[in-house]
Formats: sequence, structure tokens, C-alpha cells
Amino acid sequence: MVINSGEQRSTHRNEVTLAGREATTRRHKVSPALLFLLPWLIGLILFLLGPILASLFLSFTEFDGLNAPVFIGLRNYIEIFSSDPKLLASLQVTFTFAFISLPLCTLIAISFALLLNQKIKWQSFYRMLLYLPTIVPMVASSVVWVWIFKADAGILNKALEFLFGWIPGFQAPLWLADPNWALPALIIMSFWSIGNPMIIYLAGLQNIPNSLYESADIDGASSLQKLWHITLPILSPTIFFNVIIGIIQVFQYFVPAYVMTSGGPQNSTMFYSLYTYQTAFDDFRMGYASGLAWILFLIVLIATALAFRVSKKLVHYN
Repeated sequence: MVINSGEQRSTHRNEVTLAGREATTRRHKVSPALLFLLPWLIGLILFLLGPILASLFLSFTEFDGLNAPVFIGLRNYIEIFSSDPKLLASLQVTFTFAFISLPLCTLIAISFALLLNQKIKWQSFYRMLLYLPTIVPMVASSVVWVWIFKADAGILNKALEFLFGWIPGFQAPLWLADPNWALPALIIMSFWSIGNPMIIYLAGLQNIPNSLYESADIDGASSLQKLWHITLPILSPTIFFNVIIGIIQVFQYFVPAYVMTSGGPQNSTMFYSLYTYQTAFDDFRMGYASGLAWILFLIVLIATALAFRVSKKLVHYN
């Protein structure tokens, strides 16, 4: 078949017209979407990206929050790494809390999720009871736990004395007043907030097909074998998600330490975020605190990157 040049030009014009109409339609669809996104974009720039970039600039300045910032180059970072007496102490407290609290909270949350995934009486009530603490404001929870950890009249020490008071020489810990027990007290309190990851684990457990467990039962697999070879591998993406969120949260741990101990006694609960806050708003060294904040950002970034690296061998998505 022979197509003359006139037909070719007509076909080309039709294709160009159709493409132009499709582009116009896409623009008409995108414009309203951008209009609806505009408030969020303005908030993102003003309240998130703007302060982030401002803190990066301030980290290279001497700034007290009142006077104009003075550019000093890398002097803040040099002081942080060479002569800051509280840096190592705050990092030690933060990493100790992270390496103890995060694994224990993960283990406890998974255990409760496994229990509440069973068909038991009052199942909904137990789920509500374990999730309820997560909706209580953190400041209010911290005030309650200060009362629980009171050395003389706290409910925890009263319970310990009732259970173990018969042992000769037994003395209940001073908790928040003792440098050796203040950090363990905050670790114990961290179990209070396992409701959020527990609910996510519970949702992940309910997405596991029952046919897999039925096949395992036919093959004679025990409960432990089903947990190790079916439940945990399929639940591993959910575990990984909660671990990443947990890493970010434990390195930014602030409110309970600020309300309950203010970093004491003897800096035993001086978390890195709390130290950064005190440097900025108690010592009025905003530029120096901005440098501390960016170092924390790099620490969280490295920890998250390591978690992603390890996840390649432990997390199964298929």
C-alpha cells in the first residue's frame, strides 16, 4: 500500500493534536493537585526545611538567640570533638539506653502481639489496655512515673518491700535519686510505650496466611518451629519498620529525662538530646547546640544505614 505525503502530513498533525490535548489534560489535573498541596508545601518550607537549613548555618556561627549570629567557621565542631566535657557522657547514656531499651521493647511488643493474636477471652479489652498508655501525653506519664519511682512513698518500692522485705538487709532502690538506678528506671519506663509497635506487630501477624500453619501442622511442626520458620520470617519487614522508628526515637529521647531527672543525678541521665536542649536554652549557645544537633543527625543516619545493611540478610519480603 502506498501512502501519499498528504496523508502522512494529516496523520502527523492528528498525532500532534492528540499529544497536545493529553498534555493539556495532564496540566489541568496537576494544577488543582498542586493547589491543594500548596498549604502543606508552605508549611514544609517554613516549619521544616527552613529551620533545618537555618540550623546548618547557625552551627558555623556564635549565636545566643538575642544578638546577630557571628560566623566562626568550624570552631563549634572543633570544640565539640576536642574539649566538650559532657559530650562523651551524653553519648554513653544515649547508646546505653538505645542498646538496652530498643531490643527489650521489641521483644516485649512481639511477645504481647503473639499472645493477643490468640483467641482468648476479653481479647479486645487486653488490646485496649496495652495500647491505652500510648495515648497519654508523655509529660503526664512522666509525672506519674516520678510518683511511682519515689524512694519513700512510691508504689514500686512499696511493692518490692512487700515481696522481698523479709530478706535480711534488703533495701529498695532510690531510683531517680541514685546515679546507679536512674537510667534503669527510665529504661523500665520505656516499656510503658510498647502499645504502638505492638499494634503494628498484631496487624502483621493477622496478615500471615493460615494455610502456612495448616501445612506445618500436617508436617508435624512444633509451635517453636512454626514461630521460627513461618511467623518471624514473614513478620520480619514489620519488625524492621518498627526497629527503624525505634532507632530514631531512642536517639531523640528527651521528654521523660527532662521532666523526671533533668539529666541528673550526676549526669547519669544526661541524654544527648537533653544536653543539646540545655546548651541552647539554658546556656544560650544556639550555634553550638546547632552543631550538636547536626552530629546527632549524622549518628541517626549512620545507625539507620547500618540497619538497612543488616536487613538485607534478615528481612524477607517474599
